[in-house]
This record gives sequence, structure tokens and C-alpha cells, in this order.
Amino acid sequence: MLRLLAKQAPGSRVRQGLLPILLLATLGMGGCASTSATMAEEAHPEDPWEGFNRRVFAFNDVLDRYALKPVATGYRNVTPEPVQTGVGNFFSNLGEVRTAINSLLQGKPANAGLATSRFLINSTFGVGGLLDYATHMQITADEEDFGQTLAVWGWEDSRYLMLPLLGPSTLRDTAGLPADIATNPLFYIEDDVVEVSLLALNIVDMRAGLLDQEELIRGDRYRFIRDAYLQRRQFLINDGELGDDPFAMDDFEFGDDDFAD
Repeated sequence: MLRLLAKQAPGSRVRQGLLPILLLATLGMGGCASTSATMAEEAHPEDPWEGFNRRVFAFNDVLDRYALKPVATGYRNVTPEPVQTGVGNFFSNLGEVRTAINSLLQGKPANAGLATSRFLINSTFGVGGLLDYATHMQITADEEDFGQTLAVWGWEDSRYLMLPLLGPSTLRDTAGLPADIATNPLFYIEDDVVEVSLLALNIVDMRAGLLDQEELIRGDRYRFIRDAYLQRRQFLINDGELGDDPFAMDDFEFGDDDFAD
């Protein structure tokens, strides 16, 4: 499930932070809350507030269905694909600042250096980040945000929380939002019109990128999105480590009893 939701076009990168968290949510804004029969199922240990979260989910659904999704659909239909790629690269490049700062806070200087290199290369040779030359140069960095930093600092487990407008989150990730906002270069644009316009473009661009992925959702939409979000966050916190594979261990051996009838 996680890999299906994280699938992207070649050369693109998953963008996270204040607005990216919102758009991870929009996959779950395309359907209503589930029936009472589904609600009666055993509660998820990380989602003790499922009743409240489902009501917020339904509220977000209305906003997406009648506002965001139609605009995103129109944007994708009329905007040339190279332009869409450039817009995505631009906002992804801004996220390198957040990654560099949080990498340092997590004690990952190498990743901070890679993120800084990506930002400098793409901001200069990449025409302000519209072109992702760093990826073509095989310079990549693990994305980091303050929610991940709090996890590294010891806040490992956190309750799931569906935020109005912003979508899926956890208490830990919500606590990290102010720091993520402060590390977003758009926050320091003095012209309010320019700032709001860029933020709106970022939202629409990311929502357009999720239109096709909605078809991957199966069963209870709320639970699908919740589980995908929690899995992906854990994946990012662990820097992509999926755990040990017992079949890949050198000391793993089959015994005679394993082949007995």
C-alpha cells in the first residue's frame, strides 16, 4: 500500500511539510465516511479518536469534491506536462531547506550536506529550482521534517489525527508544523499576494499529481488513507529501513524438520 501511494513520475520527489501533509490527505477526501458497520470494527491502536477523525474526514471530503479536485483537474488538463514538472521541482527545491535543517538536528550531517547541495545546484543551474539538475547528477537526500526530528528525539509513538483542511497527521507531526512553516522560504515573502498565490499553486499542483492515484484506494477509504499515512511516516522516520529479512541473514539455515512430511 505504501509503495503504491508513494509512486511518482521519474525525476519527481515526494514533497512533505505543511502543504505536502495536506495533499497526502486528499487521497482520502474523495469519499464519504464509512458506515456504522465499519465503525464497529476493532479500533486501530494508533487511532483512538477515530470517531472525531472520521467527521473531520467527511468535512474535508466536501471541500475537496466541490473545490480543490475540480480546480486540480482543470489545471492538469490545460497545463503542459513540462510546466507541471517545473512547478513541482520548484516547490520540491524549497523543501531542501527544511531537510537540511532537520538533518542537522537529527545528527545527519551527510544528508544535510546533500540537501544543501541540491538546493544550491537547482537554485542556480536549475533556474530557481524549475529544473532538477541535482537528481540527474545523482545527488539525492532523504527528506526530513520536524515531525521526523521529534521521532528521532524520542517521540516514537503518536496518535493519529485528522486535521481540518490539512488532512492526515499525528500529534507529533502536528507539533512539528510550526517549525516546518518557519523553514519554508515562502513564509518570508513580504508580498501577501505573491505568497498566497504560490501557496495556492503548490496545493493545486500536488492535488493534480494525486488524481490518478485515487484509483488505488480499496475498501474503507478512511482506513486506507490512515494506514498508508502511518506506514509512510514510519518509512520516512526509519530512513527507508523496512526491518531485517530473516531469509537474507547469513546464519539462517533450514533444518531437516522443515522438509518433513
